[in-house]
Amino acid sequence: MLAVTAALMLLAAREINHIFSRLNLQVPLFLVIPGCFILLLTAYLFKEGYHGAAVIIVLFACFLSVILYYPRFTPLDASVTFLSIMYLGLFLYFFLLSTLDNGWIWLIVMLVCTWANDTAAYLVGRQWGRRRLAPAVSPGKTVEGAVGGVSGSIMAAFLVTLFYPALPVGDLLVLGALAGLAAQVGDLVESAIKRQACIKDAGRLIPGHGGILDRFDSMLFTAPLVYYYVGLIKIS
Repeated sequence: MLAVTAALMLLAAREINHIFSRLNLQVPLFLVIPGCFILLLTAYLFKEGYHGAAVIIVLFACFLSVILYYPRFTPLDASVTFLSIMYLGLFLYFFLLSTLDNGWIWLIVMLVCTWANDTAAYLVGRQWGRRRLAPAVSPGKTVEGAVGGVSGSIMAAFLVTLFYPALPVGDLLVLGALAGLAAQVGDLVESAIKRQACIKDAGRLIPGHGGILDRFDSMLFTAPLVYYYVGLIKIS
């Protein structure tokens, strides 16, 4: 799972570089790729999320680049680069989920809840959607679709408990609801980034479906949620 996570980060780094280049912002790969791998390396070594030392190293590298390359690389560029690295760093929670006890189950929970949310939100919104959820960010999303998405995520979590009865039903239903909310936030965040750059898709890696960020935007928020929820509730 570590290699898969690293590959996703690498592909997404190219996309984030392309997106911000359309806004005349420098998000150089020579900072983004090493920054992402530093975050992933510390996650591998310490089995935790953003390690404080790694974040400081990335931050210092961004602002040191301002000193070295100004005015071609400005403080604004450094800020956007740092934010981009932290955003892409959310991929490391895919790896961290796999390190939990019964980690493959939690990966499944994260995946099915996210997919169920996305599918249900689309179907319900298309059929019954009337009130816009965030029209300035994503005009197609509706309140009804959002409710349907959360409901779909809860249902998916319940179905998981049928296959793995040892999991506490109540905790999984709460997790399903939270995952549904987190998935929609993740989707809207990427929509806002793309709207700012005036693009429809983050990339063209998957014909007809966009790029890595288009496919994993929701999971970038559900993966850390599931990871910390499991640690907080201490379920396995």
